[in-house]
Amino acid sequence: MKNKEDKMMPIYIFKMKNSFFILVLTLLVFTTSFSQSKKWTLEDCVNHALENNITIQQGENALLTDEQNIIAAKGNFLPGVSASAGHNVGVGTQRIDIGNTQVIVDRTSHSSSFGVGASQTVFNGFRLTNLYKQSKLNLETSQLELNRIKDDISLNVVNAYLNVLFNKENLATAKAQYEFSDKQLVQVKSLVDAGVQPRANIYDIEATLSADAQSVTIAENNVTLALLTLSQLLQVPFEGFDVEVINIESPSEALLYTNVAPVLNFALENRNEIKIAEKNIENAQLNTEISKSGYLPSVSIGYGFNTNAFYTNLTQNEDAFLEQLNNQKSHSFNLNVNIPIFSRFQNKTAVAKSRIQEENSKLNLEQAKLDLESNIQRAFTDAQAAFKAFEAAKKSLAAQKLSFENSQERFNIGSMTSFELDQARIRLINAQASLINAKYDFVFKTKVLDFYMGKSLTN
Repeated sequence: MKNKEDKMMPIYIFKMKNSFFILVLTLLVFTTSFSQSKKWTLEDCVNHALENNITIQQGENALLTDEQNIIAAKGNFLPGVSASAGHNVGVGTQRIDIGNTQVIVDRTSHSSSFGVGASQTVFNGFRLTNLYKQSKLNLETSQLELNRIKDDISLNVVNAYLNVLFNKENLATAKAQYEFSDKQLVQVKSLVDAGVQPRANIYDIEATLSADAQSVTIAENNVTLALLTLSQLLQVPFEGFDVEVINIESPSEALLYTNVAPVLNFALENRNEIKIAEKNIENAQLNTEISKSGYLPSVSIGYGFNTNAFYTNLTQNEDAFLEQLNNQKSHSFNLNVNIPIFSRFQNKTAVAKSRIQEENSKLNLEQAKLDLESNIQRAFTDAQAAFKAFEAAKKSLAAQKLSFENSQERFNIGSMTSFELDQARIRLINAQASLINAKYDFVFKTKVLDFYMGKSLTN
């Protein structure tokens, strides 16, 4: 009976393992399907990018490195303590006197030494103090740089998201145009059957329908490419990836900034690029102070404790090992003062180069301000132009709609050819495309100004 149970046990375990494997596989498939079936909102995309982007993760690792550098800089103020231990064995021969005779005998000696030492820098021209300040400044600069990277990535995600919406709206327009052409073909066929229009018009509409089908295919491909770009930016699988469509109605002039001065003033005071340039000036100034420390004397103190023991096979009356260590203890104290006299121009050139770097850092700040001002002025001008283009596109579309409706009526009564109707339809399609393009261009350029004003890009 026992043997039978032993034979059944592996089968039971195998079934349990299979069941567990199937359960885990099912959960993985369900989880994957659920995660890919959801539609990503703009906020989802931005948050995911900020949490998973490799460049951001590298920036966060740089912060961890800077934190360790601060700990190391603090440690330089503490005394350094070290211990040492050594044991030497000597093997050779020695001539000794036994009575009136000299005999050469084998000699083996052992010596052991132990020591503890401590050293402390008392003064080194404030070098350690400035290095500690610099390590904290580097951490602040790295944090600002990380914030700048996050801002840029957020703006890129918003741009890619709006590009998806732009292409989806173009696709909807292309499909609507295809459906219209399809209905138009049915209508033309009925008019041809009624003898109102020639049969050649059917061929023209069929050609138009084929062109519309091609436009739908191109629009679908553009949507796919836009989604692919966004998914790659988010570093998520493309399969099943889709976004939630934001209903961007006709944007109003309320989105527009009427004056560039508030944007520019806020950016100059708050943008990370400016703060980083200011921190770089402070860093360069600290480098100059560190270089100057080479002209000043350095003072350090030290303490040492040592003991040793020695014995050989030729002597029988040595003290015991531990007793020798106790009897041969010694203490040492030292004070070291190093006064630089001539460093072969190393200190002089180090200070000179640091001051040059200070000047470059100040110039970099001025350049950063000029670049920021230029970018904001351009963004402001672009937003103004984009709004005017949007308003013009709306008027153009309204006019083209009326024109096309009139052309359609004339075509139905036979006073216009199918070619002329198609030309009117093309003008309408171009007007619709121009409006969509102008709308998203205006929305994105107002987002760029929001970006410089420090506003949330997901609202």
